[in-house]
Amino acid sequence: MKCYAQVYVIDSIEAAKTYCKAFGAEITLEMKNDSGTAYEHCVLSVGGEPFLALAEAKNQDGVETIHKMKWQTMTFNASELGTVDAVRNAYDVLRDGGVVVDEIGTLPWSTCCANVIDKYGVCWWISI
Repeated sequence: MKCYAQVYVIDSIEAAKTYCKAFGAEITLEMKNDSGTAYEHCVLSVGGEPFLALAEAKNQDGVETIHKMKWQTMTFNASELGTVDAVRNAYDVLRDGGVVVDEIGTLPWSTCCANVIDKYGVCWWISI
């Protein structure tokens, strides 16, 4: 069995590019709507393994409130990124237009980690 997450975001095509840049992922499956302006389904993979699926959100509200309140209704743990540079890259990409919950720092279980809600309202915990 395989299990990976799917997010529903506004501007799904841009979001896919953002996540590819943040995590070194590639688009391995894409199905766009009839007008070609949004994903009905898109799969991102890292090292040939599915990492994240995404699609265009039907609800167009909420990101501003999520950022203002720093709501963390669900967090994606992107751990074992391998290097401090990989964590910093993901952090820089994800915080652009988003909101930082926890700056890059250390915790008893991680020497380099951060918590960010990206501009699409998706919360990420990233770690070395």
